[in-house]
Amino acid sequence: METETISIVIPCYCEEEVIPIFYNTLIQEAVSQLSEVNFEILFIDDGSKDDTLKIIKNLGITDSRVKYVSFSRNFGKEAAIYAGLKHATGDYVAIMDVDLQDPPELLIPMYEAIMTEGYDCVATRRETRIGEPSIRSFFARRFYKLINKISQMEIMEGARDFRLMKRSVVAAVLEVGEYNRFSKGIFEWVGFNTKWIPYTNAERVAGETKWSFWELFLYSMEGIIAFSTAPLAIASVTGLIFCILSFLAIVVIIIREILWHGSAFGWPSLVCIIFFIGGIQLFCTGILGQYLARTYLETKKRPIYIVKEHN
Repeated sequence: METETISIVIPCYCEEEVIPIFYNTLIQEAVSQLSEVNFEILFIDDGSKDDTLKIIKNLGITDSRVKYVSFSRNFGKEAAIYAGLKHATGDYVAIMDVDLQDPPELLIPMYEAIMTEGYDCVATRRETRIGEPSIRSFFARRFYKLINKISQMEIMEGARDFRLMKRSVVAAVLEVGEYNRFSKGIFEWVGFNTKWIPYTNAERVAGETKWSFWELFLYSMEGIIAFSTAPLAIASVTGLIFCILSFLAIVVIIIREILWHGSAFGWPSLVCIIFFIGGIQLFCTGILGQYLARTYLETKKRPIYIVKEHN
């Protein structure tokens, strides 16, 4: 029987400090423990501006299992995940963050669950957010509650990109070839039998996170727009409500004018109403613009990423 292979996809962007630590930990706590399978360690260099690629190449010289794909510029983590899944050659494919917030030792029970329990995919989620800023944790929880209410699927709260998948799951994810990607939603959308493994949040071992609060906010908006049309419905309902209110207000003004004469004057209040209604209109137009922008980008058919070099 031919030995099976696990491909580990590791997106990297300016991670020169943490890559050696990650590699050594991965070998000690996962690769060496699963001696019955082969490994492909696939680093995706997302246009790093430091020595990330150089360090990866040096690892590849001493370890033939280390592969890399380097982008021509920074395309983002979603593009790196997609590229990793596309270039991975293993029978099973795992996605991991290089900062060791995804414990490598979990690969062992993840692999066992697929082999012995019949799962197609084993994913991880954080039980706690210890070490994370309180405001970020608060908004993250609100995001999961919101998207689960307004979309037709449910994303596990605290879900990580860290997961191990069969080749059939990887093929299904790659078939979703949209330009604006939200992997957490795509993984849920394609379905398959998934087991969730909870674990306690771990902090980065070195370096700094590349995700600012604003970038996370934009990423959450990407997820909502990609997997829900509820904002469009909200815009429509809001417009209808204000049409009804405007009609009722006109009726009230006419009645007051008939009964008390001169009660329709008062330009300050009128200006305030105009500004308020104008703000609502711009808000609804902005929602439409976000969906139109995504449609515009999809119709361009630009590549999700461009490879500069690989081994």
